Amino acid sequence: MAGAPGPLLLLLLLVVVRAVAAAERDLRFKAGPAETPVRLFTEPELARYSGQQEGQPIYMAVKGVVFDVSSAKEFYGKGAPYNALVGKDSTRGVAKMSLDLADLTHDTTGLTEEELKSLDEIFNNVYKAKYPVVGYTARRILNEDGSPNLNFRPEDQPHFSIKDEF
Repeated sequence: MAGAPGPLLLLLLLVVVRAVAAAERDLRFKAGPAETPVRLFTEPELARYSGQQEGQPIYMAVKGVVFDVSSAKEFYGKGAPYNALVGKDSTRGVAKMSLDLADLTHDTTGLTEEELKSLDEIFNNVYKAKYPVVGYTARRILNEDGSPNLNFRPEDQPHFSIKDEF
C-alpha cells in the first residue's frame, strides 16, 4: 500500500485539526474590546468640548444626546461654519437651522410642526447615522432641581443598552 498515508502522517493531521478547532473555539468565545461607557454631561462639562482646544474631541448635543463630531472638524472645529453648535445642546438651532445665539439651546418650546419634523429627520439621518454617541446631557435624565426625570426611559435612547449600562 504505497499510496496509503502512514500512521505518522495521520497523527500529524489529527493534531493540526484539533489545533485549528481549539483556535476557532477560543476566537468564538473571546469577548471583543469593551465599548466606551456612556457619560452624563453637565452644561459646563460639555462646554469644554467646543473645538477651541487643539487635540480635544468636539462634542455637541441634539435632543440631549451628546455626539462626537470630531471627524467633521472642517464643519465643527474652531473657526468652522457650524462651530457655534458645539459644546452645548443646540437642539433648537438644529430644528430651526439657525446659528443665532438665542437658538443655541435645548429648549424646543414654540417650535412649529415643520421645525420639529426637520429636527427628527436631522437627528436620525445626520447625527445618529454619522457620529458616535458619547453620552447624554444631565438635563435629559435629571430635572433642574436634580430630581430624576420620570419621562426618561433608557430603552428609548439611541445606543443605550440597559444590560451594558446598568
